[in-house]
Amino acid sequence: MSDEKKYVLVTGATGQLGSDIVDELNRRGIPNIGVGSADLDITDNEAVSKFFDSHKFSYVIHCAAYTKVDLAEDEKDLNYEINVKGTSNLVSECQKYNIPLVFFSTDYVFGGNGDKPFKEDDETNPLCEYAKAKYLAELEVKKLDKYFIIRISWVFGKIGNNFIKTMIKLSETKTELNIVSDQIGSPTYTFDMAKAIVDMINTDKYGIYHLTNEGFVSWADFAREIFKKINKSIKVNDVTTEEYNARAKRPKNSRLDKTKYLNAGFKKMPTWQDALDRYLKEINVI
Repeated sequence: MSDEKKYVLVTGATGQLGSDIVDELNRRGIPNIGVGSADLDITDNEAVSKFFDSHKFSYVIHCAAYTKVDLAEDEKDLNYEINVKGTSNLVSECQKYNIPLVFFSTDYVFGGNGDKPFKEDDETNPLCEYAKAKYLAELEVKKLDKYFIIRISWVFGKIGNNFIKTMIKLSETKTELNIVSDQIGSPTYTFDMAKAIVDMINTDKYGIYHLTNEGFVSWADFAREIFKKINKSIKVNDVTTEEYNARAKRPKNSRLDKTKYLNAGFKKMPTWQDALDRYLKEINVI
């Protein structure tokens, strides 16, 4: 489908990924509507149906999600309502109008055993309520003939909170921090992801893909790199997942294999170190 004929709905457009996708669509002159929860309640089936009836969308990029991983252990219903029911409502409209949908899932759908990067068809084993809901949402999306399920990890962008912003804030008052060192993954910049996603929707290479910046790192070493870049002398103490004792269980191995994405002919993503450097300049920290 050519850009000229596209009319894209972007949900979650006020978030860090959705806002960058809207920006990228605008850069390329692709007509779109970006909505946040105040504009469209995706959990309201009737509202979603009316919204689709009044627009002639040709594509949906679904970024809206409940992402409070620890809180989801207690807010199970809200987590399910947004991540599963909301996605299901969008899937129903995409079925009705034969519209392709891009859905963003997570490295958390895997149990995190071993140290090999997970492939798209590896067995899933979500450990926490957030991950379970995202996995159930994947099943909803698979009801469509035309979809992209994009599993992503350790995301950071200009809008909202993320690990990098938290580290910068803590560095203003702390000299020492305990940070998990046995969870390994790929920090991923929404700016880079947005470019890749808009490339993908110009193809019909549908399916499940893993998409992250290149390279793997622990949270502790990621923090060290952030402090180094911003010239802060913070002592980082390595702690285990068990010692940190977060409310929600997280996989230790969050490495995602991107061979399928590259074999489909899509552009290789920059390294996470390169992405971090550009991001810190973008938010005027370095």
